Amino acid sequence: MAVWFLSAPRPLDAAALPQHTPDAANGKILYHASGCHSCHMPGPELAGIDSAVPAGGAPLKTPVGTFYPMNLTPDAETGIGNWTDIQFVNAVMRGVSPEGQNLIPALPYTSYAHMKVEDVLDIRAYLMTLAPVASPEKPPEIPAPALTRRGVGLWKWVGLDTTPWTPDPSQSESWNRGSYLVNAPGHCQECHTPRNVFMALDTARALQGGPHPEGVGRVPSLRGLIERGRYKDAADIASALQFGGMLGYDKLASGGMGQVQRNISQLPETDIAAIGEYLASLK
Repeated sequence: MAVWFLSAPRPLDAAALPQHTPDAANGKILYHASGCHSCHMPGPELAGIDSAVPAGGAPLKTPVGTFYPMNLTPDAETGIGNWTDIQFVNAVMRGVSPEGQNLIPALPYTSYAHMKVEDVLDIRAYLMTLAPVASPEKPPEIPAPALTRRGVGLWKWVGLDTTPWTPDPSQSESWNRGSYLVNAPGHCQECHTPRNVFMALDTARALQGGPHPEGVGRVPSLRGLIERGRYKDAADIASALQFGGMLGYDKLASGGMGQVQRNISQLPETDIAAIGEYLASLK
């Protein structure tokens, strides 16, 4: 009985939502910063759908099994069209589905939990401007999904830190913007921070690199990028993030980082510069 209680989903109550007028333009920026499209691309059965539409269904392979990220368009039957604001916020920031089940953290809600709720609501507002696409959700190919989801509820006690991101008053506004984008919506730690024995992020070694989350190879450290000679300065990092292979930054634009770089390239130049400033400061 205690295990069942401790593994239960712990969603936010609707009363926790702030008074906020959604800003779809800001939502579009945060949508790209959060890498939503990278995981929610149309699956192969949606061959006639624009690949830029987050209709979902493309397989996402992990050591646990294969997931098929859902349709993020406002289709009422197969997408998020009928989701309420609190249901969307709980899925993104607490890993709880509208049906009240724990979501497996293939969705990086462990980083999104640090976001501003207003930004999450803005992402929803942007998604609701998209044309609806019918794309039924596929069940994940994982062992004992119901039991696994309850196990995730236990794991959240050690693996889900819901502390909001806060600015560092000793740093510049641009540095803080970069810190926010990297550590909250950008969820860079999900790949670039090693994990402890509980498979939770080892924040004592934040962004120091570690095993690839798909189970093959390693993800490099994001610390000491200048000192190690990877980039000349913050502006060089920003150029790499903005232009990737177009300007010869082939390593950054290859592999899984290729999608990340393309997402970041769609941010305002000031945001890209902010990310470069923050990353350049990591020793």
